[in-house]
Amino acid sequence: MSSQRRFTLVSSPLCPYVQRAAIALNEKGVPFERITVDLDNKPAWFDVISPLGKVPVLIIDDNLNGREVIFESAVILEYLEETLPNPLHPVHPIERARHRSWIEIGSSILADIWALETTTDRAVFDTKLDALRLKFARAEHELGWQPYFAGEKFSLVDAVFAPAFRYFDTFEKFADLRVFDGLVKVKAWRKALAERPSVRHAVAPSYGDLLYAFIQKKNGVLAGLAQQAKAA
Repeated sequence: MSSQRRFTLVSSPLCPYVQRAAIALNEKGVPFERITVDLDNKPAWFDVISPLGKVPVLIIDDNLNGREVIFESAVILEYLEETLPNPLHPVHPIERARHRSWIEIGSSILADIWALETTTDRAVFDTKLDALRLKFARAEHELGWQPYFAGEKFSLVDAVFAPAFRYFDTFEKFADLRVFDGLVKVKAWRKALAERPSVRHAVAPSYGDLLYAFIQKKNGVLAGLAQQAKAA
């Protein structure tokens, strides 16, 4: 009997790290089930399989080897690369290292975006905006004129940056943050990723409304900009 694996991705609706894993699974053409948990009211079974209390968690049910559980998005992505076809990392070690470095930049961008969503301090907000502009400007110099980070081939760097870009689809409905001003190649990259089926299907149709509600709940600087736009 050959080994057959079934994948279950434990998720939360807004988590960008979950989106990375979902995009990678979709790009590899692997069917998977998705289970959504409320991180503010975690079920007991979730605490058992997620030692850090975070998503994503990938559950692998193997008809020969039983059940395995992997947590942390970076580890999940590397596991998928090592065990499934349709690689998303470059073949050459130097290029793989370069891509991993840019994945780290993508993660730092998510940290900056989190601060935008949650801070009540305008000085912190402006500092994070400046940091985002600088990081995307560096990406502008790294990109070519083809659709994705590495050219024609979709990579894990794309899977990491796509959820970061998605935030701005909601932000820009009520605030002109000017993060992408003058960044022609970054704008083209953002558009190409938004049109990619694996990226579109990484979140539910309600994602934008849920993100807006989350911002309002945090009642920070960004929520204030949304309220000003609504009143105007």
